[in-house]
Amino acid sequence: MTADRVVVVGAGVAGLATALRLAPLPVTLLASAPLGEETATAWAQGGIAAAIGADDDPALHAADTLAAGAGLSDPEVARRVAEAGPGLVEWLTGLGLAFDRGPDGALALGLEAAHGRRRIVKAGGDATGAAVLRVLARAAGSCPSVTVVVGRAAALMQDAEGRVTGLVARTGRGCVALPARAVVLATGGLGGLYRSTTNPAGAVGSGLVLAARAGAVLRDPEFVQFHPTAIAVRSSGPLPLATEALRGEGAILIDADGGRVMAGIAGAELAPRDVVARAIALRTGRGEAVFLDARRLDVARRFPTVAALCRAAGLDPAARPIPVRPAAHYHMGGIRVDGRGRSSLPGLWACGEVAATGLHGANRLASNSLLEAMAFAALIAADLQGLQARGMVTGGGPEPASAHDAPMDCHALPEIRALMEAEVGLVRHAAGLARATGRLAALARLGSAEATAGLLVAAAALGREESRGAHWRADHPEQREPRVTEITLSQALATADAVRDRSMPLTVQDAR
Repeated sequence: MTADRVVVVGAGVAGLATALRLAPLPVTLLASAPLGEETATAWAQGGIAAAIGADDDPALHAADTLAAGAGLSDPEVARRVAEAGPGLVEWLTGLGLAFDRGPDGALALGLEAAHGRRRIVKAGGDATGAAVLRVLARAAGSCPSVTVVVGRAAALMQDAEGRVTGLVARTGRGCVALPARAVVLATGGLGGLYRSTTNPAGAVGSGLVLAARAGAVLRDPEFVQFHPTAIAVRSSGPLPLATEALRGEGAILIDADGGRVMAGIAGAELAPRDVVARAIALRTGRGEAVFLDARRLDVARRFPTVAALCRAAGLDPAARPIPVRPAAHYHMGGIRVDGRGRSSLPGLWACGEVAATGLHGANRLASNSLLEAMAFAALIAADLQGLQARGMVTGGGPEPASAHDAPMDCHALPEIRALMEAEVGLVRHAAGLARATGRLAALARLGSAEATAGLLVAAAALGREESRGAHWRADHPEQREPRVTEITLSQALATADAVRDRSMPLTVQDAR
């Protein structure tokens, strides 16, 4: 493999969109499975938020994004992403995606929590992610500038100055070096670190760990969003999701006696996800059951994915309310990137859930994730194409001798998932976070990538002594002045050592 290419890691919406936007620059797309398989994008039931309606405007969309972000969203990023929405819908339409439309042929616009307008564009009712993935995978598979390699990234390659010059991948042919002009990580999130999650099992923060082990700065890793309405079934794997759009169309949350769970709470069922998730968790933590009553909706016709998931679980949403509970769903934090998707490491960009762009802040607004991934894919491609035109993107250097010696995982995932669920979950406190930080650091030092990802979340959560958005500290329920966490792996490990020595935990950088 020559070094004149861009290597994109990940074949969900972020990776595929980046590869397509980079054309005609040559791209090696490292996918963990054949295109269209094993990606969280296909599980996205919501849609794409875009200010298209006659009563809507990108400024209103940006304002809703900032409100949901609880003081940590970047206003300029929110503006740029919101303004990109209508054009991205047109781009996908041009690639052949058939969005849902009304009888008049206009795009059907749905309403979801914390949105002030109907602006959610969907495909297949509640199968937007799968529809987007099919279209992008088909386009990438036929794009002459994209070469697909099936494998998993093991380590980033860096030169003596720390510039990322490619990566080492584990493939069916063993470990191979992929030198590159630039590397774009688009590896998704880390919900799979939790026992209760709506994410695929493989979503364990692999890209976050690649960057962290190479020395990258991370932003706000403590902010993990818990979706309020995972379907409460007995399962050792990911929990099926009852999309936000059900509540947008009138479904309500009730207790076993039919009482309204969200009564008296501002926004009720359409409050931000962190508010709804905590309201449900308060009930389930007392042993009470919570249900999503969608009996008034034609779920089978309007939400076929949810209907199929319910049938598989032996539930009939037309006859009885759906039992629900919160589950880890989305990581707002990630690799710190700027407005062009550049990380703190020269030669490394990040896109999608693995990146912390400043859009989501402390709590992601519903249906902003696919939007953000595609918006930043275009920004990253424009940046790389501009650097290429100016001769500023150099080829990969020699592979470091240590690259093939990247630590292997230590197969402690069941323990890690239980620990993250118990101590780094929806409600947190110092004692539990300290226990988690210490144990995760020990496993991380043994080589566990999953423990390393969990450590980054736990250490940052321990350092944020307030409650904000998706980060809720039972011992610090107050909200302080807004500040952004910036942390490296070495700082997270130092936090664990400080906790062990009964010293002060992490000092969080104030980027505001």
